[in-house]
Amino acid sequence: MRGRVRASQYGGMPPPPAVTTTLALETEPDAAALFDPRWLRDGDCLPLSLRNGVLRIAVAEGARRELLEAIRFSTGLLLQVVPVERRALASASAALLLRLTADARSRDETAIGRDARADQDPAHRTADSDDADAPVVRYLQGILEQAVRDGVSDIHFEPYEQMYRVRFRRDGVLHEARQPPMAIRERLASRIKVLARLDIAERRRPQDGRMRVTLDRTGALDMRVSTLPTLFGEKVVLRLMPSEQADLDVDRLGLEPVQRAALLEALERPDGMLLVTGPTGSGKTLTLYTLLTRLNRTGVNISSAEDPAEMHLPGINQVNINERSGLGFATVLRAFMRQDPDTLMVGEIRDLETADIAIKAAQTGHRVLSTLHTRDAPGTLARLMSMGVAPFQLASAVRIITAQRLVRRLCAHCRRPDPAAARQLAGSLPNTADWRHDATDAPGPMTAQGCEACGWTGFNGRVGVHQVMPVTPALNALILRQASAAELAGQARAEGVATLHDAALAKVGQGITSLAEATSVCHE
Repeated sequence: MRGRVRASQYGGMPPPPAVTTTLALETEPDAAALFDPRWLRDGDCLPLSLRNGVLRIAVAEGARRELLEAIRFSTGLLLQVVPVERRALASASAALLLRLTADARSRDETAIGRDARADQDPAHRTADSDDADAPVVRYLQGILEQAVRDGVSDIHFEPYEQMYRVRFRRDGVLHEARQPPMAIRERLASRIKVLARLDIAERRRPQDGRMRVTLDRTGALDMRVSTLPTLFGEKVVLRLMPSEQADLDVDRLGLEPVQRAALLEALERPDGMLLVTGPTGSGKTLTLYTLLTRLNRTGVNISSAEDPAEMHLPGINQVNINERSGLGFATVLRAFMRQDPDTLMVGEIRDLETADIAIKAAQTGHRVLSTLHTRDAPGTLARLMSMGVAPFQLASAVRIITAQRLVRRLCAHCRRPDPAAARQLAGSLPNTADWRHDATDAPGPMTAQGCEACGWTGFNGRVGVHQVMPVTPALNALILRQASAAELAGQARAEGVATLHDAALAKVGQGITSLAEATSVCHE
């Protein structure tokens, strides 16, 4: 690889301008051995050669001076800096980073195998076996850093009889990421349990916990930890929590304008219940956090009961549910009612007792936000009635219900028009044209073949698909006579409430997701 460069010497002052030359961006082994992979991650520099105590490096023009200072301080060498065009340098530095990372992983796996043999036979022990867990620590750190780079939501560590694999869930789909040596499985599980403050001696029962680790590039990372005893060892699943700096903006939820207006109107009312429904992993908690953030003002007392809290929100009194110690949702809700609350958030309504307290709070002048696991918005009302909630309580307390799913976004770099999907949807999209965002300017159905930017999947990120149903007087009348879910759904449809399937097709018409993705996630 070749790039346009200017050569200069760096000893403690910024490199002066020099004549532009051409240079092969190739790294010699001696120079690579001195280079910390962290310096390569931003694509701003690349080691070239080491001669007579002078380290020659290529640096992108405009690179941070602190980077050069860190390299000079850590190596103790004089630097010869060669400014290079950023595009050529980024590609070369990324290739070297992959190589160095693979070499480090190989060394760790070799050390892990050596340590496993030492455990089985003392004759295999070496002088450096005292630090046997160091390769495992580095290996786990590498997995976590890769997961953050790839935008992963869950990490699965899965032991089987003949293999041990690590899978990443990205944009809702599981992909195999690595197959570590079999010898690592117990030590890796023990390392995670230590970080999560779980009982490392207990391998016969499931355990749940939480841990925080510090990564080089992203800083602190919070994760939920779940262990499960299987036939061939403990399976461990890590759920990566959103950072406290996550962008909790209503406009990022994927709501259509009419839906957004209806939800915010209900949110601004001082009392009543707002319910968010959907299966596990559909983004319900993020929606609740976004709504709470909008309400989070100095003059409002907000308390939340969660199992567990997935994100720390300054200004909100968050309580972790602990059923084993008697701290359940109902107990916490009763305590909240003695704390002069304005807004309450209940992580999930699981039983009649919790539902009863939450509804009574909504009836007595409090704003209550919560979630349920139901298929759609009309089914939520039927579900609460089947739990034993009195119809008159529902009619007076519930203000709005939003059901949601997450669909994958098409990659912006490789998406293209999909004429076949356009023909298939020719009779469907006009049905939602009156509430679809920018219906006249929508690009129409799109598809994507995959590219380097999206990891050859055709998708990058996810967006919410919503069914927002205000509880109107007509729906209240049906609730009072204990109508079925089908009757409630029919009335909602007559009032213009789009189904989840309609909302997903609208996202197809906007070119946001593919027809196959929409129909697989939000089928009728």
